[in-house]
Amino acid sequence: MYGRIIFLNGTSSSGKSSIARELLHVLDEPYFHMPVDAFHRMRTGREIGADRLPDVLHRTWRGYHRAVAGMAAAGNNVVVDHVLSEEWRLADCLGLFEPREVVLVGVRCSPEETERRERERGDRPAGLAARQYGQVHAHGVYDLECDTTTTSAADCARAIAAFLPHRPSPTAFERLRATAEASGR
Repeated sequence: MYGRIIFLNGTSSSGKSSIARELLHVLDEPYFHMPVDAFHRMRTGREIGADRLPDVLHRTWRGYHRAVAGMAAAGNNVVVDHVLSEEWRLADCLGLFEPREVVLVGVRCSPEETERRERERGDRPAGLAARQYGQVHAHGVYDLECDTTTTSAADCARAIAAFLPHRPSPTAFERLRATAEASGR
């Protein structure tokens, strides 16, 4: 039995991690929160040269996708905290995850609010969310969307939990995979 993947996609500082933490409290079944940031924190703290950094980051993301796929393939439910800011990331996930078991959630937040959160956090480059915004939601298809500009993470988590028994068929991932296959990607 393949585990369910609740796939939270949004820019940096949009509220994905906060929603994921709340989901672990409101969901009836056991879930693992697998944030991509945790995978980046596992990497050595030594400086990586600018010439090597893109390749290291690419391998990290690919490994992260495969770790999520492995957890779900073993029957574990997973909450994914992700940033689809490059087209290849979605394509990679479409090829790895069981599309019927993915609930794709768009996490939106106003640029002004993400900028405020970035300043408050202090651990993100200024303007990171603004640079990601155009690409993160470019695929345009979700099962469910939430906006954390004015809605709390707890309310978003409750809305996601209430949505799960009413998932559409086909799912957003099924539609995205069909589109990718039809276009030969």
